[in-house]
Amino acid sequence: MDGPSASTDVALPAVRAAQSLLEYNRLPPRQLDSRRVSLRNETGCNLETTMPLTPIRKDQLSKVGVGVQRPEDVVVSPDGRVWIADQASAAAEALPDGTLNRVGNAGGLPNGNNMDLEGRIIIANVGGLDGGGASGPVQRLDVDTGEVEVLADEIDGIPLVMSNYPHVDSQGRIWVTHSTSRTGDAALAAGGPDGLLFRIETDGSLTMLATEVEFPNGITLDPREENAYVCSTSGCHVLRFPIHADGTLGESEVYGPQLGKSIALADAMQPLSPEVRGELGLTDGCGFDQEGNLWVTLVMSNKVVAITPQLEVVTMIEDLDGEIMQNPTNVSWGGDDMRDLYVGSITTDYVLHARSPIPGEPLVHQR
Repeated sequence: MDGPSASTDVALPAVRAAQSLLEYNRLPPRQLDSRRVSLRNETGCNLETTMPLTPIRKDQLSKVGVGVQRPEDVVVSPDGRVWIADQASAAAEALPDGTLNRVGNAGGLPNGNNMDLEGRIIIANVGGLDGGGASGPVQRLDVDTGEVEVLADEIDGIPLVMSNYPHVDSQGRIWVTHSTSRTGDAALAAGGPDGLLFRIETDGSLTMLATEVEFPNGITLDPREENAYVCSTSGCHVLRFPIHADGTLGESEVYGPQLGKSIALADAMQPLSPEVRGELGLTDGCGFDQEGNLWVTLVMSNKVVAITPQLEVVTMIEDLDGEIMQNPTNVSWGGDDMRDLYVGSITTDYVLHARSPIPGEPLVHQR
């Protein structure tokens, strides 16, 4: 024979793609994320269906965990238990019958929360907002015993007063944002950037990663853990830090466009009507869905937007009048299909639930 025919040449990539897809489907859950990306690279085609970013209407939002206090964030366990940040305890579980199971006593102001591979809840505490020398450590809650332990209350001699958000990576390390060393009313006032980004290693030691960051708030890593994405609240944008092989960070860059006006610009536009509030771009929390869209909450605008891989911005939820969504702070996904979306808040006594048009990217404890 003279060699394969043209039809065989065309068919071979499809055969390899099918074989890769079969191999992909056999992988255990913890390997799916990296394999999903590598399959695109190996076959030159996307083996998954692209799902549209369909906005969520207000009438599709429902209240969960009514009665919780300052529910800034939600984390969903692998078995579907919904845990909400709760100032009246350490975390409150939203039970199916509508009641709350409050566990522990964190003190201060429990803020962003996440879960480690052992099912313990990691809490970033912004207790310094209360002023008066209050601390804002990183804590860990055992949901079975209610025990709360302090993982970090200072780094390099700097007291932690505004630990804002924790993210757990595949190695079990905890990435933490610390928004500012100012406390009380001064914490949210204009001032030089003094935010920190640090990491709690698996042996308990601390590694400073970045200093002089402008009010870092929510943080997440991409599925391949090649970049850290940090919401800069007063910057009204998201920063992306490349992660080097040795775990250090490169110089940050702004990811996507500016997401709205700053408070400084809005001061000249008083009083703030709903329409004017809708122009503010103060970012709070962020998280990826499985199509690579980065969802970002705009805490003053009563909006949740998504930055697409093409760096376009799509408004996913909007409630300018605050009828049900007020000061949204974080987005979290859970459920068997990862389509149960939860939105936290700093002013309501409930969090919001909706069905997400695209499944969320599983966090390490959900894989």
